[in-house]
Amino acid sequence: MKFAYTILYVEDVEKTLSFYENAFGFKRKMLTPEKDYAELNTGETTISFASIELGKSNFSKGFQKSVITEKPFGVELAFTTEQIEIDFEKALNAGAIEFESIKQKPWGQKVGYVQDINGFLIEICTPISM
Repeated sequence: MKFAYTILYVEDVEKTLSFYENAFGFKRKMLTPEKDYAELNTGETTISFASIELGKSNFSKGFQKSVITEKPFGVELAFTTEQIEIDFEKALNAGAIEFESIKQKPWGQKVGYVQDINGFLIEICTPISM
């Protein structure tokens, strides 16, 4: 078994795709002609976005939508970088909302948190070196 991708269900797939390209520098892998599903080139594991409507068609029991004005889910995407201060600021300039400022952890790693334009939680951190 292999972890292939994570799908975030969002109101506007194309707008979210553009946000991740601008905020984090990821490149677009694909966007369906209907603009209801997209993928980013993010390394071995793909981040995907699907429309709320597509999600409703997939889940007969429904699901909880992420809303920027509510507390985020207890799940995060984590992106590592060697230039955390620059990349954290770049994300904020692209429209991310600061959730927790950058802090040094006892094990030496620097970690900060933002929310994307849909309210999903994103950790921006330096690599752990142990």
